[in-house]
Amino acid sequence: MANGANQIIERVVNAAVFNEAGKFLGIASIDLPQIQAMADTVSGAGIAGEVESPVLGHFQAMTTTFHWRSIEPDAVALCEQRAHQVDCRASQQVTETATGEITTMPVRTTMKVIPKSFNMGSLQPGAATDSEQEFEVIYIKLFVDGYEVLEIDKYNFVCRINGNDLLASVRSDLGLN
Repeated sequence: MANGANQIIERVVNAAVFNEAGKFLGIASIDLPQIQAMADTVSGAGIAGEVESPVLGHFQAMTTTFHWRSIEPDAVALCEQRAHQVDCRASQQVTETATGEITTMPVRTTMKVIPKSFNMGSLQPGAATDSEQEFEVIYIKLFVDGYEVLEIDKYNFVCRINGNDLLASVRSDLGLN
């Protein structure tokens, strides 16, 4: 993975969105989900105060938003009230510090999403519509430079971070294996 001390990941060059059939939906600016653990306050005898303790492998609701320059007919299909798989692909610019060589690194985020809202934007002559779609994320898998670094599958009780399956013992404890 190109993230060593000799390389600086500088920026996203561009991004595109594809549907579950691999059909290109368009170029979009994508607000990826915030990964925020569910937590509960622990206090009592033997603890000097309170600790906000995260629940192993459990996360709060996650949302993603796609910002389109125009109303994309194939993207409108994502408004259908069901789970959709989308593939967000990006190219990041990387500079080799010793040589100054500039290369790129792929980033791919596969998500299963459920539509929450669709703001069609505005129709103004000579201007982008600035359409937006917001989705609830029920599944996400993140690849950086070809390496799987994150997978959260809420309905199937999976949480893998850098290959570490955080919920394996919990699934075993519950008899879900």
